[in-house]
Amino acid sequence: MKYKVMYDNGSRLRVRSGQWAFTKKEGYGLASLLLEQDFIHEVYTSHRNGSITIYYDESSQNKQKIFKFLNKITIRDLFEAEPTQIQVSKEISDDFYLKISKMIFKRFLGRIFLPLPVKNVLTYYRAIKYLWEGLDSLTDFRMDVALLDGAAVAGALWQGEYASASSMMFLLSISDALEDYTIQKAKSNLKDSLALNIDTVWVVGEDGEETQISAMDIEKGDKIKVHMGDVIPVDGKVIEGEAMVNEASMTGEPLAVHKRNGKTVHAGTVVEEGNIIVETYSINKETRLNKIIDLIENSEELKADTQSKAEKLADSIVPYSFLATALTYLFTRNASKALSVLMVDFSCAIKLTTPLSIISAMSEASDNRMMVKGGKFLENYANADTIVFDKTGTLTNATPKVVDVIPMSRRYKRDEILRMSACIEEHFAHSIATAIVKQAEMEGLKHEEDHSEVEYIVAHGIVTEYDGKRAVIGSKHFLFDDEKVKVTKTQQKKLDKVEKEHSVVYLAINGKLEGVICIDDPVREEAKYVIEELKELGIENVIMLTGDSESGAKAGAKALGITEYRSQVLPEDKSRIVEELKADGKTVIMVGDGINDSPALAAADVSVSMKHSSDIAREVADISLLSDDLYDLVTLRKLSTGMLDKINTNYRNIVAVNGSLLVLGVFGVIPPTTSSMIHNLSTMLFGAMSTKSVLKDNDFNKGIEVEAIEVADSS
Repeated sequence: MKYKVMYDNGSRLRVRSGQWAFTKKEGYGLASLLLEQDFIHEVYTSHRNGSITIYYDESSQNKQKIFKFLNKITIRDLFEAEPTQIQVSKEISDDFYLKISKMIFKRFLGRIFLPLPVKNVLTYYRAIKYLWEGLDSLTDFRMDVALLDGAAVAGALWQGEYASASSMMFLLSISDALEDYTIQKAKSNLKDSLALNIDTVWVVGEDGEETQISAMDIEKGDKIKVHMGDVIPVDGKVIEGEAMVNEASMTGEPLAVHKRNGKTVHAGTVVEEGNIIVETYSINKETRLNKIIDLIENSEELKADTQSKAEKLADSIVPYSFLATALTYLFTRNASKALSVLMVDFSCAIKLTTPLSIISAMSEASDNRMMVKGGKFLENYANADTIVFDKTGTLTNATPKVVDVIPMSRRYKRDEILRMSACIEEHFAHSIATAIVKQAEMEGLKHEEDHSEVEYIVAHGIVTEYDGKRAVIGSKHFLFDDEKVKVTKTQQKKLDKVEKEHSVVYLAINGKLEGVICIDDPVREEAKYVIEELKELGIENVIMLTGDSESGAKAGAKALGITEYRSQVLPEDKSRIVEELKADGKTVIMVGDGINDSPALAAADVSVSMKHSSDIAREVADISLLSDDLYDLVTLRKLSTGMLDKINTNYRNIVAVNGSLLVLGVFGVIPPTTSSMIHNLSTMLFGAMSTKSVLKDNDFNKGIEVEAIEVADSS
């Protein structure tokens, strides 16, 4: 491939190969080839000029590898591919900016070079759209913005105010483009969150051997092995195994569904527990998930309530605009004064600034590594008065450590308790299991498979046979309430002491308590300060939910400055608590990261998933944090409330300016031309103000706060 380096700053490289180097779809294929390199993060191609933009880990060695790769590319290596969601999102933005640039450029050139008669004819031509939409509203007896716009354009043309009519239509066209862009970006973000980000799958062959292949190479009829915690990559039928599958992304139902032989499963759903083999019958665009994604294209549900209210407000003003125009003409008998009133269109500015404010806020969220699925979720976050935290992995680092192992009888010694627990827990990847296995490894306690197949019960524990005996390990509720394990008075005294200080995992053999493992999961250093600042920003209620014992939960809440908490909470309890808070009139934010949190995330007014969340938590959540900084919750609050403040400020300014123009027009102080010019200029000014950064002024404050935290810690 022949190319010329156009830009090179060490981590971003742009080369150009010329207009006919590759087609649009071949550009996607070229990008996918480059993205196979671990050090390359993003690739964007443009078929218009053969441009390839590459973002990579900065090093001269990596740059040389890129050049070497590009030098080897031939026409035979090019192939057509589909774009990634990141590429689609960027193209939406690029197309929008190109469209706006063309509109401004054409208007600028037209005003300078086109003769007046030609400009007037073009004005009449562009007016047809607005006149037709106005007539459509009139025939349906709708008193809406389309009718007002059509009447204002018609009135300007009737009075010969061609420049005013042209300016009005130009601003209305920009407003329409902005609204389309807002909806497209929201849909793109939602499609991105629903898209299957699966690179490889396990295929079971005829001989029963499992082979890992690329997800792109799946074919109909393939038998796919899906493990606990994994996203199902295809639509298919279960032919072996049993599992509890969470179908929230498909049905919205938060509770998992039991799947066994012969049952159908769908791509995008998640195996909460168990392992299954699925025979594939639909892949890629044929899956039900992708059909749902296609339906999103026709959805209007992604608009923020504020944006919908703005449109309703704009429509509600229309009758008053017509009434003011009619009264002006009735009392003055002056068509020019009446037109001055009609030309002052409140709705134009409202419709322009509201989507601009939302776009700007969503863009800022993206720049700060926060993915928001729609403007309405930012609005809900701003209006929330209650935040509910899952403890583990959210307020803590999800890296619990074993701090003590206590035998509860003379049958097994300390090391044997830890060795047995690690042997059972090693089959599961949750954080507490990892801590137990890691502690056993650190102490050199090697173990063998002395147990039968293990059964994992979500949020409770594990059941198996160990050395021919029934072994259960898990929570207090699981062992003592569900499994009816008996505790002696001596054991209870020991438990009373350790349960006050630590979270505890219990091990029982043949119905008798044999040992407990004490676990500590230190809270995040920044968590306390984040909670304090959220309260200062208007969050009235901060609630912590945890499966820990009462004493462990109380200690964690005290360390964080949380006054309200719930201990020994089950997954179904979390969603019930959220529903109860909503029933009490609270607007609830739910922050979580695990499979267990998904019902509560689905139930909340707005939900947030952390960086290292489970697949299902990310799918259910309305907002996903892409960094591991809990302070992003504060940033998000400032951003969302700033967005609403900006919109409300725009409303006040629009009413003040346009109200003044109405009065001046009625008293004949300014003619229609001046009224229209000031109206249009003020609308453009409000639009520009709507794109102003909300967080820019907060960056310095955040730096001061972080320094204050560091000083406090050091002292």
